Amino acid sequence: MFRTKRSGLVRRLWRSRAPVEGDGEADRGTHGSGGCCMGKTTKVAKSNGGSEAELKALTHSILKKIKEKHLEVLLQAVESKGGARSPCLLLPSKVDAKVGQQSYSLPMLLYKVFRWPDLRHSSELKRLSCCESYGKSNPELVCCNPHHMSRLCELESPPPPYSRYPMDYLKPPDSPDSGPSSSDTGGTTYSAPVGLSDSLALQESGDRAHWCVVAYWEEKTRVGRLYSVREAALDIFYDLPQGNGFCLGQLCSDNKSQLVQMVRTKIGYGIQLTREPDGVWVYNRSGYPIFIKSATLDNPDSRTLLVHKVFPGFSIKAFDYEKAGSLQRPNDHEFTQQPRTGFTVQISFVKGWGQCYTRQFISSCPCWLEVIFNTR
Repeated sequence: MFRTKRSGLVRRLWRSRAPVEGDGEADRGTHGSGGCCMGKTTKVAKSNGGSEAELKALTHSILKKIKEKHLEVLLQAVESKGGARSPCLLLPSKVDAKVGQQSYSLPMLLYKVFRWPDLRHSSELKRLSCCESYGKSNPELVCCNPHHMSRLCELESPPPPYSRYPMDYLKPPDSPDSGPSSSDTGGTTYSAPVGLSDSLALQESGDRAHWCVVAYWEEKTRVGRLYSVREAALDIFYDLPQGNGFCLGQLCSDNKSQLVQMVRTKIGYGIQLTREPDGVWVYNRSGYPIFIKSATLDNPDSRTLLVHKVFPGFSIKAFDYEKAGSLQRPNDHEFTQQPRTGFTVQISFVKGWGQCYTRQFISSCPCWLEVIFNTR
C-alpha cells in the first residue's frame, strides 16, 4: 500500500507533539516557583484527558481531514517551535473533539497536542498580536497555529514573601552591588539607579518617535547601544531562524565569564515585546524561564517590588501605562529618581535574582535587559 503525502505529514506532526509530564522539557516548562506561571494542572489534565492511544487516534483522524497545504503550515510551525515565521492556520472553530471525559474545540485540541498537554480552558491562553485572529471575537474561521498563541501568567495574590525584591535603589552609590546605569555613549557608571542616565539621554535627544528603548547588559556592563523601538512588536533574540529585531548574538562583548557565555547560548529565540491596547506584553519564546521586575506588576501599596518567573511559552503584561501614571508618588524613590521617561522593566534570561536566589540584584545576572518606556 502506497503512503500518501498527507499520511506522511500527519506522522511527522504526531512525532513533533508536545512532551507530556515526566519529560524534562515538559517539567521545565510547567513547574517552578516565584509568583507566576505556576504549573499545577498537569496531573489533573492527564488523569481526565484519556489515554495516549485515544489521543493519537483522534488527532490522526482530525489531521487527515485537513488540507495538505494547512498541514504543511502546521508542520512548519511545530517543527521550528515557532522559530520560523509561519502564516495563520485558519480552520473552523466549531468542530469539537472529545478526549476521555473532556471535550475540546479544534483549536484547543491542536494547542493541547502541540504546545501544552496540561491545557484545560481557552481562558488560559492569549493570542499573539501577529495573528490574523487577534482581537476578533467568535469568527467562523479561527487561527489554529499553536505558535500564534501563548499561555497567560497567573500572578499569585498575595505574592509569597520569599520572592519579594529589596529596593536596591536605596543602596549607597559606592556599593559594589548598586545597579548599573549608562550614558548613550556606551560608558558605564555606578552612581545612579538603573535606567536614570539612559532616561536623561533620551530626554535630551528629543526623540519622540519611539515608544521604548532596550539596553542589553551582561552583569554590570552594558553591551552595545540603546535599541529604539518604533514598531508595535519587537523580537529580542540570540539565535532565531527567521525574523527581524534586536539580535543579541551580533553584539560585540568582551565578557569572558563562562556563566555569561553559557546563558547566551540559552537565550535562543528570546522574547517578543509587543505594545498592545492594554499595555506592553512580554512573550517568552525561549526554552528557559525569564525573570521580570516591573512596578505595574506589583501591589500599588507595596514597599518592595517582585521578581516574576515566566516559563517558556507564557506571556505576561509587563507594563501598564495607566497604572504607571498612578505610581508617580512624591515619596516613591524609584520614580522620583527617574523623571518623565523613567519607567523601566528589567528582564533576566535564565537566571533569577532576589531574596530566594543567590543573586540579590539584577546587576549580578549574566544576561539581562532594561526596557525604558517613553510615556510622553
